[in-house]
Amino acid sequence: MSVRVKVRERLDDQEITGVLELVEAATEADGVRPLNEHVMLHLRYGGDPRARSLLLHSGPDLAGYAHVDLTDEVEGPSVELVIHPSYRRQGHGTRLLRSIMDLTGGRPRLWAHGDHTGAGVLAAAFGFERVRSLWQMRRSLYAPLAPFVLPAGVQLRAFVPGQDEEAWLEVNAAAFAHHPEQGAWTMDDLLRREEEPWFEAEGFFLAFRGEKLAGFHWTKIHGSSDHGHEPLGEVYVVGVDPSQQGTGLGKALTLAGLAHLRSRGLAQAMLYVDEANTAAIRLYESLGFNRWDVDVMYAPAQDQAEDEPEADDPATESGNATS
Repeated sequence: MSVRVKVRERLDDQEITGVLELVEAATEADGVRPLNEHVMLHLRYGGDPRARSLLLHSGPDLAGYAHVDLTDEVEGPSVELVIHPSYRRQGHGTRLLRSIMDLTGGRPRLWAHGDHTGAGVLAAAFGFERVRSLWQMRRSLYAPLAPFVLPAGVQLRAFVPGQDEEAWLEVNAAAFAHHPEQGAWTMDDLLRREEEPWFEAEGFFLAFRGEKLAGFHWTKIHGSSDHGHEPLGEVYVVGVDPSQQGTGLGKALTLAGLAHLRSRGLAQAMLYVDEANTAAIRLYESLGFNRWDVDVMYAPAQDQAEDEPEADDPATESGNATS
């Protein structure tokens, strides 16, 4: 049966439906969603102009999908890749990753959500090494929670749609200047999230010093209907303007958001933090969070050999290798 890979800038409605069905099949089989929120959001709109979609067909069937984010020109493109459960261990993961290597000049960074074993095997077959880990941490909202105390001169209020977008984008870019995945958000990225069913302005906290935005805590509630579990609160994004760092504002904002999530009757809260960000991990541990799960990023080793695995090598198949 013929196998082919198409590279697309935009997906049509039929292609979107096919990819979403593939993602749901993989999620059901693996117990973890293979694409992150950013990719899923843009996928429903046909794609991201800063990215490319790769569709792998086995005969008439969609057997695999990859999203290649070209945003970070320094570190290299980040990739999320998934093979349909019915088409695994047939060389399709190898075929798709080879196409990704060609598209990116041999320097993709490959995420594995939930540290999936198959992703590690596929990465190793291409000479990739583990370069980054992203922790998911959780804490009970029934456990004691300290009151939040804002720094002197700082006032807290909720985000106002149609008014606060520009100020938020400016501080977000400054706070995450060294993290393009977050700091490169555009107005379109923000407005699309405002249109999502989960968006609640009352859970999006802005801290002002005078007229200037000093920091923010955007909370999120994951509903049981689309996540397979009871509603779960999330410390979605906490950011502090560089000029305000070291004032205790980040901790105060985190506690304010947790208090809000608790007021909604939620039992647990979660967050994501880079394993290398030890200062943030210490802060979150002091607030009662513990490691729950991990996502792993792979990238080509510096001394990677030129040889690639054969496409029919079953030992290189990945169930879920993602970014």
